[in-house]
Amino acid sequence: MRFPACRPLYRACYTFSPSSVGTLPSEVRRVLAIDSGSGARCTCPLVLSSARGGFIAERNFRQVSDRVRVNDRIRAREIRVIDEEGGQLGVMQPFEALRMARERGLDLVEISPTADPPVCKITDYGKFLYQQSKKAHEQRKSSRGSALKEVKFRPATAEHDFQVRKNQIIRFLGEGHKVRAMIFHRGREMAHQEVGRAKMTRLLGEIGDAGSIETPPRMEGNVLVALLAPKKGAGAVVPSRPN
Repeated sequence: MRFPACRPLYRACYTFSPSSVGTLPSEVRRVLAIDSGSGARCTCPLVLSSARGGFIAERNFRQVSDRVRVNDRIRAREIRVIDEEGGQLGVMQPFEALRMARERGLDLVEISPTADPPVCKITDYGKFLYQQSKKAHEQRKSSRGSALKEVKFRPATAEHDFQVRKNQIIRFLGEGHKVRAMIFHRGREMAHQEVGRAKMTRLLGEIGDAGSIETPPRMEGNVLVALLAPKKGAGAVVPSRPN
C-alpha cells in the first residue's frame, strides 16, 4: 500500500478488510508514521469507521472537538429533535429524524451532544456552519473590543497636552474600553503630591458622565493611578476639541 504525503486540508482514507482487523493497530502505526516529505512525521488524528464490511482509517486535519456530527454520523440511540424554527419535535430515534430532515431537503445536525438525550436540529448544514462561524467571529470581536488603555500625565503637563489626553480618555471610554489614568511623579515632585492629586481631581471632574470611577485615585510607588470604566448603556461621547 502506498501512502500519500500529508498536505494541509488533505483527507486520506485507508480501507482494511475484516480479515486484517487483527493487524489493524500495526497498520494504523504505519499510517501515523507517514513521512510528510519535510523530514517530520505526521501526527494528524485518525478516525476509524466501518464501511462495506471493512474498516476505514480517515486522516482528519481538523481537531476532533471542531467536528459536528451530522446525518448518518449521529450515533446516539435517541435524540431530542427541534426544527429549523426552533420548535420541539420530541424524542425519537436518529433514523426517524433523518427521514424527516430529508423530506424537507435539509440536514440533521447534532447541536448539543452532551445533553441527555443529545439535541439535534433539522437545518441546512452549510447555513449552520456559517452561523457558527459568524458567532465565533462576534465573540472574538467582542473580546478584542474591550481593552485596558493607559493615558499618562505629569504634574506639570501643559494645558494643551492635558486637553488632548483627556479627550483620548473620553474617546476610549466611548469605544467601550477601560482606561487607566496615570500621573507620574519624579524627583522633588514626590514632595508635592498634592499637585498631582489636584490634576487628577480636575481630570475626573471634566470627564464627568463619559465614564465611571472603578478604582479611585491611589499612589502606586511614584504613580497616582485611577481606573475608569465606560458607563453601561451610555453612547459614544464626542470629545471636545482643545483650544
